[in-house]
Amino acid sequence: MNLSTLLGFGLGLILIGLVIALTAHDARAYFDGASLLVVIGGTIAATLVSYPMAEVRRVLLSLRRAMHEEKLAPGRAIDELVEMAKHWNRGDAREVENRLQHSRNGFLRTGVQLLLDKAPPEDVMTLLQWRIARLKAKERAEAQIFRSMAAFAPAFGMVGTLLGLINMLQIMADRNLMEIGANMALALITTFYGLLLANLVFKPVAIKLERHTEQRVMLMTMVMEGISLLSQRRSPAVLRETLQSFIYHYDNELDAPPLEADEPDFNEAPANRVRTRQAGALI
Repeated sequence: MNLSTLLGFGLGLILIGLVIALTAHDARAYFDGASLLVVIGGTIAATLVSYPMAEVRRVLLSLRRAMHEEKLAPGRAIDELVEMAKHWNRGDAREVENRLQHSRNGFLRTGVQLLLDKAPPEDVMTLLQWRIARLKAKERAEAQIFRSMAAFAPAFGMVGTLLGLINMLQIMADRNLMEIGANMALALITTFYGLLLANLVFKPVAIKLERHTEQRVMLMTMVMEGISLLSQRRSPAVLRETLQSFIYHYDNELDAPPLEADEPDFNEAPANRVRTRQAGALI
């Protein structure tokens, strides 16, 4: 599981638990099955009304993606493109194709294979741009479902609050304090559950998915730029430096650290090279 996700959920639950333990007269009052049913059931029902079933089914897959850390390995993609550029510039298309068969990046394979098939570079770039746009639309739609659930949960918390208040008003004439207390608890706990689920689960998951999409799009854009430079037969050194600008950054371009201290050894493994660079990498 993604460490930051695990820590975030754990810290949020521990914080709520500690506050309840330190302040509540009876901690069991914060656990109410009817309130959970109103909030969770209502949120699911509203989501089913709002989105097609096929998209709702993908929510579980996208939730799993948000819970696990995604390793994109941009350094490996740069190395593959640089090695292909060396052979491409020498006119050794067979060796480029051999290296292409060992690549695990399907987006890279598609673009380079089209160049090997002598497709016009403009058409290749158009296709790759379309694939990037399709991925952005698909994954942002998945994140939008969680944003909608984050809006539905507090709304159904208010529905539960209204139900509890209505029931409480109906029995106030009987002066049955136990029933009044139970309905008052329903009125307040549903709002608590709705806000907790919206701000600790649904909205953070949506942000996490959107962040994953940004990282994947950045990597795909980097690969697309590399394929464009490959088609122009630019030198491997220019290609490497251009692509590294996608995943590294300096706070001040005019006052960057000396190359001797920070420039990586390109004979290292990609994973080690990414760690040795000072700036952050796309992971």
